[in-house]
Amino acid sequence: RELKKKVVDLGESWPNDPAQLANLLARSGQEQIQAEFISEPNKEEREKFSFFSYGAVFVEVHVDPLGQVRVKRVVGVYDMGRMINPRLARSQIMGGMLFGFSMALMEGTVPDEKVGRIVNPNLAEYHVAVHADTPEFDIDFINELDPHMPDLGARGIGEIGIVGAPAAVANAIFHATGKRVRDLPITPDKLI
Repeated sequence: RELKKKVVDLGESWPNDPAQLANLLARSGQEQIQAEFISEPNKEEREKFSFFSYGAVFVEVHVDPLGQVRVKRVVGVYDMGRMINPRLARSQIMGGMLFGFSMALMEGTVPDEKVGRIVNPNLAEYHVAVHADTPEFDIDFINELDPHMPDLGARGIGEIGIVGAPAAVANAIFHATGKRVRDLPITPDKLI
């Protein structure tokens, strides 16, 4: 809060001239602006609120007669507080979703039951999603300031795009085929 106050005070020196922080510092003859703060919220206050990010994923798949599955379209809506960089957030979510689809449909470590070694220890046999597997994405954010977070009102994105993707694919496959598969990856042999 002290840092925010210092920046606001610095900006009020030129009220009708919006500028980047670097320009404000240069105008005021300062090289940097600095503040310190130690936060120690009590446990009861912290437990009143949930500081997690949330999302919902909906998937449209095409399953051919041989059991080959293609993810055609994805709709994802996420609540991560205020978006500081929406373009980067969208890319992060898209990458996570693609990883989740890859996990759901392709990625699988195959162990040798006799000796316990991994049969596919390299990327030649371990399949992952590539650009050709990328579906149509429709990603949206609620983008509301979280009043219980620090001054920016933003929460973390991390790998939230991965979390719902495999389940959404499995549910879409169930809706299309009537077969509930709970073991990943969902391969054609599990659908025929």
